[in-house]
Amino acid sequence: MSDKPRHITRDVLPEPTLRRLPWYLAYVKMLDSKHEDYVSSTQIAKRLNVDASQIAKDLSFLNIKGKTRIGYEVHPLKKELTEFLGFKHRHNAFLVGTGSLGSALMQDLGLMQYGLNIVAGFDINPEIVGKNVGDIPIYDIKELAARQRSSGVSIAIIAVPFENAQEVADYLVESNIKAIWNFTPYRIKVPRNIVLQNTSIYSDLAIMYNRMESSWNNIKNTPK
Repeated sequence: MSDKPRHITRDVLPEPTLRRLPWYLAYVKMLDSKHEDYVSSTQIAKRLNVDASQIAKDLSFLNIKGKTRIGYEVHPLKKELTEFLGFKHRHNAFLVGTGSLGSALMQDLGLMQYGLNIVAGFDINPEIVGKNVGDIPIYDIKELAARQRSSGVSIAIIAVPFENAQEVADYLVESNIKAIWNFTPYRIKVPRNIVLQNTSIYSDLAIMYNRMESSWNNIKNTPK
């Protein structure tokens, strides 16, 4: 591993690289749990189906370099990736929409392992407001702005019905939320200074179904 200071300009880090880094982290965490000392880019490539040269290039953005004929030190690599990706630090968040998807996210202990700590849920349903999901309290959505001011939370997750997504996003921006993780299929609009990440499981399902259909059609049309 390189001991040189790391001065990484996140603005120039390609998004595809940023999306691959958690894959590498998951793999080296597994190796670290097995007390493996070194891993090569070739080993990672075989496991993750990513070209070895691409892996080396991705890690070079973080000034992480392996040793010739040995590879990367597993434990330091795990620490460096965890630190860079922000998973080491706790990021408190609100969740708006505590239905089936929202409740599942609130109970997902895996999110905590990656630094996301949902501290409160918000809803408009009077039958839900005032209750807890696990240890997380659910408040009326009207309380969000005041609770943001008192807590300083800057991240919010949207898991509401799609027809309410933009209205909720507008309210979050007005409430001084700086980053929004949108789990609805609606493509909300926010000011340029707001960080927006869209994660639509429905889009992923559509892609999966389409590829399945294409695969089946190819099999049917293949001469026997």
